[in-house]
Amino acid sequence: MRYQISGKQIDIGDALQTHVKSELDEVVSKYAQRATEALVVFSRMAHEFVCESTVHLSTGLTVSASGRATEVYAAFEGCREKMDKQLRRYKRRLRDHHDRREEPVEFGGGSAYILASTEGSDAPEPDSLQPMIIAEMETRIPALSVGEAVMQMELAGANVLVFRNEKNSGVNVVYRRDDGNIGWIDPANT
Repeated sequence: MRYQISGKQIDIGDALQTHVKSELDEVVSKYAQRATEALVVFSRMAHEFVCESTVHLSTGLTVSASGRATEVYAAFEGCREKMDKQLRRYKRRLRDHHDRREEPVEFGGGSAYILASTEGSDAPEPDSLQPMIIAEMETRIPALSVGEAVMQMELAGANVLVFRNEKNSGVNVVYRRDDGNIGWIDPANT
């Protein structure tokens, strides 16, 4: 597994890097067994340390977790415990999806845009009512089943996931509703 362990405006020593590698290896091998890349970022927010980690699995799923504490090792331990809990919860589903899936998840390309906010601005109304694009980037859209998309969204801690449905090759969306349930938008079935 490839590791990228870094700190935002803080120094990450060799001892912490070694600790992070050994603990993540233990957690991932216990449940997933085939991680390809781990990104761990430590930062400081006021008096707390924040640890954010993302692990990419060979099945195409991504697991994200974060932890906060007044000590850097405790922040990582909180993050590791959350990741352990997520992987434990989805172990059976990860294994079941892997047994059916013979090849890794395919990703297609897509464009992502960030639009400028107009809230709270006293600027005069522009001639064109088109929103101003302030950032444009490429993004990856996975080809998943609906069940895998819901699992991926929950593992990543996201509120919404856009994916290409393996069944009909259409672009679909799963999202977390305000009532806690999951919504699924499938334009091909309308």
